[in-house]
Amino acid sequence: MAAAIPVLDLSLSKTGSGKVQLVHMLDQACRNAGFFYVANHGISRQLTDQVYSQSRALFALKPSEKMALHLSHSTCRRGYEQIGDQTLDEHALPDQKESYYCGVDYPDSHPYVLKKYDTYGTSQWPEQLPQFRTVMNEYITAHLGLCNQLMGLIALALDQHEDYFAPTLIDPMITLRLLRYPPHPPDADARLFGAGAHTDWGAITTLAQDAQGGLEVQMPDGQWVAAPPIEGTFVVNLGDMMPRWTNDLYRSNPHRVINASRSGAPRYSIPFFFEPNYEASIDPMPGTVSADRPRRYGPCTAGEHLRHMVEKTYGGKLHAG
Repeated sequence: MAAAIPVLDLSLSKTGSGKVQLVHMLDQACRNAGFFYVANHGISRQLTDQVYSQSRALFALKPSEKMALHLSHSTCRRGYEQIGDQTLDEHALPDQKESYYCGVDYPDSHPYVLKKYDTYGTSQWPEQLPQFRTVMNEYITAHLGLCNQLMGLIALALDQHEDYFAPTLIDPMITLRLLRYPPHPPDADARLFGAGAHTDWGAITTLAQDAQGGLEVQMPDGQWVAAPPIEGTFVVNLGDMMPRWTNDLYRSNPHRVINASRSGAPRYSIPFFFEPNYEASIDPMPGTVSADRPRRYGPCTAGEHLRHMVEKTYGGKLHAG
């Protein structure tokens, strides 16, 4: 079933003909699955393993130590979230996962921090783990580079110059999230998920997932297909800003997680949510509006879109990406 979600080799971009092929494959993936894998992305396995190691150490802290980092203590949605805090699918039971959010530490003097924009500020870092902050910042830097590259390729796929999105990606809204899913109960209610069906809200998400698997993607025909881990790759999916930016040429498909591992081990994953800066205009791109495809969205900023999704999905509660 994984064949429905293509694997894109980013090394193809090193030659002119290869880049043309890569851009075409990317365009098809964005119009259909809204999901794809990337291989030869340039981010070392060692770095990803270090993030997993720090993630396991974080979730192994005492409950009181984790709760001291709870999201409720943050002004910019950074920190710990316990099992059951979030319900991504309103028709399902609370999600069976715990998580931790962090991101770029913007200084107090930054204009977006002064304006109290969502996600701009300082993360709550666990003092018990002295290497944690360094490892997370290195991973954030690496995935910022990868996401900027992908946005350039998406621009080419939409017949725009490669740096079309670049002005909107200065001081982006980004969130690195660490996730731990406990083993799924064998006799669980059918409405119980690790993460209920949902779409992401931003531009693109990169995902590292461990060997347990459990990610499923809903295809345009309504079928759910597995997106199992593939060694050396990240899963990439489009968030809701991309359909808005492309007047629905590109898709943001629902996905969900059940940790159904027979080993009884917890599942760990590392999503990196990449969004343009808060004040970026998200207006249908040139060439996406026509007589056959009239404008489906009015203009808004990335921040307005994010705030709308928070209110629509949670009634103003904390956002999950």
